[in-house]
Amino acid sequence: MSGALQAVFQNQRSFAPAGPTVIGEAFGGGFYAGQIGVSGVATHNLVVGPVSTAYNSAKAWKLVNTTTAGTTSVIDGPSNSAAMNDVTHPAAQFCEGLTIGGFSDWYMPAKNELEVCYYNLKPSTVNNNTSSGTNTNAVPSRGSNYTSGTPAQTSATDFQSGGVQAFATDPYWSSTENSATQGWRQSFNSGFQGGVNKDYTYAVRAIRRVAV
Repeated sequence: MSGALQAVFQNQRSFAPAGPTVIGEAFGGGFYAGQIGVSGVATHNLVVGPVSTAYNSAKAWKLVNTTTAGTTSVIDGPSNSAAMNDVTHPAAQFCEGLTIGGFSDWYMPAKNELEVCYYNLKPSTVNNNTSSGTNTNAVPSRGSNYTSGTPAQTSATDFQSGGVQAFATDPYWSSTENSATQGWRQSFNSGFQGGVNKDYTYAVRAIRRVAV
């Protein structure tokens, strides 16, 4: 490469948009929540929507406890959520209908995406449930459950309990089906993960993803 071309290339790189580096920082219409990937290699940055527009405190996964095709992925939230974008799936329909910060690709997070949000943006200082938490799609990959103290309360002040962007400590729905009659949900108090009937109402918070 000639000296002139190299200078142009380096100049272009210097103006490339910087990715997020700090958990909880403003990014992509919401706030940076961490990364997902495969075998510990990041493929996407996760963006949590603002409380004021991307959160609803009481939506059912589905109005009836029957199976929904295309919702079994623990990592592909966009696919799961799109498969539920109708009036019989209120939580996903809420997320899919949002336009925030000029972006219209918000969706209901899959199980492992929601878990990354808890791990990095845990609001409270309550001990974690040690039977939950394994997430091989997290970056870094985590092959074991939580300890009582890990994850700790997030260092992102606005996401700590009482902060303007904090997750409520109630359970949140993921878009992942646990069984024909149940969806996966996660507590944002202790981190407990488990299945529960789809027609129950829980909190939901929309996210979007940005390729790394």
